[in-house]
Formats: sequence, structure tokens, C-alpha cells
Amino acid sequence: MALAVMLLNGASFHSGCCRNKVLLSLLGPLLSNSKLFSSYRRPGAEPKKKLSWQNADFSFKKGIDHLKTQLSLLKKETQDYIKGPGGRPVSQHLLEQTKVLWQFRSQEDLNKWVISSDVEIGGKSKVYLKLGRNNQAALLYGTLNTEVPRDGETKYSGYCSMRSRPEVGSFNRKKYYDWSNFNSLYLRVRGDGRPWMVNIYTDPYFSHQKDDLYSYFMFTRGGPYWEEIKIPFSKFFLSSQGRVQDNQHPIWLDKASFLTLGFTIGDKVDGPFQLEIDFIGLLTDRAHREEFAYEPYDKN
Repeated sequence: MALAVMLLNGASFHSGCCRNKVLLSLLGPLLSNSKLFSSYRRPGAEPKKKLSWQNADFSFKKGIDHLKTQLSLLKKETQDYIKGPGGRPVSQHLLEQTKVLWQFRSQEDLNKWVISSDVEIGGKSKVYLKLGRNNQAALLYGTLNTEVPRDGETKYSGYCSMRSRPEVGSFNRKKYYDWSNFNSLYLRVRGDGRPWMVNIYTDPYFSHQKDDLYSYFMFTRGGPYWEEIKIPFSKFFLSSQGRVQDNQHPIWLDKASFLTLGFTIGDKVDGPFQLEIDFIGLLTDRAHREEFAYEPYDKN
């Protein structure tokens, strides 16, 4: 791929008319889908000065050290797989009724999450993430600004989000969450009275499903007291690119579904916001028998 980019750069200097167009017509479809070369830039984003392959550090010693690290991870994953799900006996896995997925006690716990806002599209909202008082929670705070950037393309603005980083295994393989033994998401939070959207991002089988996510609302009551929120998975609805889909179906709680979990605020109210999160976990509620809260139907 690097050779293809060099050919394109060379063609622009050594040819006056046709050679560059021929190379672009032949290699354009290949490079358009590549992460190494792309002409698209989102409004408000700074142009990249160098291609990604030009920033690569080709070091033989680092490559050997990286290979040793990945092989050790693969060895541990194999041992855990032989022992049972998550490295525990099968009996313990089946009888488990609660599980803490994320808790925030150190900077390392915060590094598992990434924050974003409408600054990516030229907006003016600001969002920050830090440890709370006595390092006992994550504090997500900032300022929401619904002013639409004047780029002639963006129509809506005013959102901030916090999203977990996808877990990877040895050799950068995707790791998935197995939540099939639980039926509810359980959180301990303290908010300022503003509503939030809880999003579960999935790993799609097809490219046209890359924007699909399951969402549900989380209403905080404000005040100095913590609140424990339980959200059944049957309440999550499917949306794509901000639009609720007509064809609804429940979340598949197996390993092929979950990739990341996120929180988004976008209530169209300018001003400061904050949300403290103690932990995020799973719960098996035996009293909850609902399989899916929304009535599916067949389209004509």
C-alpha cells in the first residue's frame, strides 16, 4: 500500500496529463477503502500532515518484544479458556447473579474510557473526565453548547459522550462480553438532574450495520445522594444514525454482540453538566420476566 501511495506521488511530478489519471482510476477504489489514504475530512477537523504509514516505527527489537508480549497473552487466554468462562469454573459462572464490569478507583480505570463531543464536527461543547473525591468514582463534566457550526453542512450540534474502549486480546483480536447470564444493567451514579442516554454498541456482521446501537434513557434526579439504577436489557431499543428503527429485536446477550458501552448527553439545554459513576455492573433479576418491551411486526 505504501508503494501505491509513492507511485501516485511520483506520477504527479513526472506526468503532465494522463499518467496520474490512469493510476488514480486503477488504484483509487483500493485506496478509498484504506485507512492509509483517504480524502474525506470531517468539518472542523484538522488535516493530517502525514499518512499513518509514515508515522510507523520500524524497529526489529520492538517487534520481537511485542511478539513475546502477545504470545504470553495468548498463553494466558488459552489457560483461562481451558479452565472455564472468564478463567473460572463453569459452575461458578452459571451461578453468578451479579458482576461488576467497570469501577473507577484509579487513573488506569479511566484510561479504559474515551470522551468525545461535537468539537469533532466543529461544535463548541466541552467535556472532561477525571477521578472524583477520594478517588472513589469517575466524574464526567463539561458544558453543553447547541450552537451549530457555520460550515454549511452540519444541521444539529450539542452533545458530549463517554465510551468504553473495545477490549482486545492477543494479536489485537476483538474480545466480546458474554452477558447471557444476566438480564439487567446495574449502575450507581449521582447526576445533576439531566437525562442521559445509555448506549450499547454492537459489532456488526455487515458494513451497513456499523451505526447500529441499542439505547435507553437514564434519568438522574440530582441532589447530594447517590442512586442505583437498574435497566433491563429488554428495554433497550435499536437505532441507527440517530433514528429509531421500525424493525426492533432484543439484544443478543452472547459473545457475538457487545463491543462497547457508552453514555451520551444531548438534551438541547445549554449549560454545565456533571455525572459521577461509582461502578457499572450486571444483575440477574429473578422477578423480571419480560423478554422484550416492544412489539415487533412484519413490514408489508
